[in-house]
Amino acid sequence: MVSVEKNKSSYLISLSPNSSLEGFARIIFLASITFVCGGIAIMFYFFGAFMILPFAGIELTILFIAFYLSFKWSSKKEKIYISQEMVKIEKGVNKAEYLWEEFRTFTSFQIKKDANEILRLSFRSKGEDVFVGDFLNEDDKQKLKNEVGFIIQELNSQLP
Repeated sequence: MVSVEKNKSSYLISLSPNSSLEGFARIIFLASITFVCGGIAIMFYFFGAFMILPFAGIELTILFIAFYLSFKWSSKKEKIYISQEMVKIEKGVNKAEYLWEEFRTFTSFQIKKDANEILRLSFRSKGEDVFVGDFLNEDDKQKLKNEVGFIIQELNSQLP
């Protein structure tokens, strides 16, 4: 997901992966799976199939671990601040775990396609590439490319 906010002379682009479940819906989904799987296991237990309970527990544990990893991955966020003077990129899950900041004059926006024809977008300065939006789908990457291009044109037109 790509969203752009404009303040007086600066822009904030917020990036996050698409996520079908967020917040309380995740808890409801996992609780419903637990209820169904647990209910079936308990029903089989009462019919004399005692070994169902440990395997149902293992199944639910693996399921919770898989969903935890998926939810953690989908919590990634990137913020790109672009102003007349600076370009700043923050990456992290709940807080900025990586920060890159450079003068806009020395920064270029790079658009490349890798061997699989997948767009790779980056900001480059002093020989260092900082890739942004690698978790986005192709439509969102195209939108990000267009938005950054528009922002750069807008800021360049404001130069004295």
